[in-house]
Amino acid sequence: MTASTDPLPVAVIGAGPVGLAAAAHLLDQGLEPLALEAGPTPGAAVREWGHVRLFSRWSELVDPAAEKLLAPTGWSAPDPTTYPTGADWAEHYLDPLAAALGARVRLNTRVTGVARAGRDRVVDSGRDTQPLTLHVVTPDGAEQRLTARAVIDASGTWTTPNPLGADGLPALGETAAADRITYRVPDLRDPDTRARYAGRRVAVVGSGASAFTALAALADLAAQAEGTHAVWVLRRGLTANTFGGGSADQLPARGALGQRAKAAVEAGHATAVTGFRTTAVERGDDDRLVLVDESGRRLAAVDEVLVLTGFRPDLSMLTELRLGLDDRLQAPVALAPLIDPNVHSCGTVYPHGAAELSHPEQGVYLAGMKSYGRAPTFLALTGYEQVRSIAAKLAGDDEAAARVELVLPETGVCGGAGLFDQPEQATATSGGGCCGTGPVTVRIGTAVSRGGC
Repeated sequence: MTASTDPLPVAVIGAGPVGLAAAAHLLDQGLEPLALEAGPTPGAAVREWGHVRLFSRWSELVDPAAEKLLAPTGWSAPDPTTYPTGADWAEHYLDPLAAALGARVRLNTRVTGVARAGRDRVVDSGRDTQPLTLHVVTPDGAEQRLTARAVIDASGTWTTPNPLGADGLPALGETAAADRITYRVPDLRDPDTRARYAGRRVAVVGSGASAFTALAALADLAAQAEGTHAVWVLRRGLTANTFGGGSADQLPARGALGQRAKAAVEAGHATAVTGFRTTAVERGDDDRLVLVDESGRRLAAVDEVLVLTGFRPDLSMLTELRLGLDDRLQAPVALAPLIDPNVHSCGTVYPHGAAELSHPEQGVYLAGMKSYGRAPTFLALTGYEQVRSIAAKLAGDDEAAARVELVLPETGVCGGAGLFDQPEQATATSGGGCCGTGPVTVRIGTAVSRGGC
């Protein structure tokens, strides 16, 4: 910080849970925040998966600085022991918090670029004394330039889901089949969405909480709509870690979600295919889709495909900033070793803040889901601790920035999760079938899961 930038606000990109928490912490530190939200409402992305129930309780979803800001408004905290849906989270927490922040939150304001004022990323001279400039599009479509002393990018990853292709790029034919492929957990309470999947054969690609949630919802639909069938497509084999930490998970609903999936596999009704890395999507004569993997295996035709393989950060607005990102995860270099799913042990991420999230570009931080790059298993608690530390650092309180004020719940999963099959670990039952390696038979439970996105 310099005298010339001190009067400027700290720009926060995104008014979701972590962005609004950042604004609350900045205010608590005596700094002026300006939160810029591309959507029409606070937590616009959260509302898009509002039908999904989180596996975190309310007590783990309310930031302390935000609660402090809300207290004078007469806000009543929800029952801390209950599990909200995304819609509940937005309505009962994000909306009141944004209202408490008032004009410090600007909706329908899209950030298209961030740079050092008057300096592209090549120029060294005077860089550390210049403010940051944000290129934005206002609600009426006009272009505007805003200046800030620092920028916290908490815009998340919701708009950039990973593709179906196992090499990280869209599979051959994936774009052409976009009318039959969805990258979100469908809301089967919606009549039109329900009609789309009822009586259909649906491939669910992915092995995380979102996939488990979709499988359970489709199974519930199958109990009411004859012919509905789910095919669970996994890139890896089934291992002890596939279903999470079970009773060892310190978030009970998260552990229970995995255990329900494990019980479904053991019960033996509906199909799962393991070790399948999609390289192509073909449309058959009957207009159904056929997935093809790298070895040439072809799955029986499906009507719809749900691709639930995680998300990645959109870094296009930050190309003129000097970021220090890990070349695998696209996360800050100091954070990446803590969250790398190739080697990360026991699902426990040491609480981290400004030190691990800093970049060569002074005053720039990625926070929330975006800070994790392509790594999974992000918790709201993690984001709240991140922005607490960042706000303290920007206020000049290095001691508070370095202090750990959070103990994160363990998943109960030890050992690297791995991103590629380890044949000796695979426990899938083999057998005959049209696809070479036989499919595993799965029974999918009908209870709605408390999975989060």
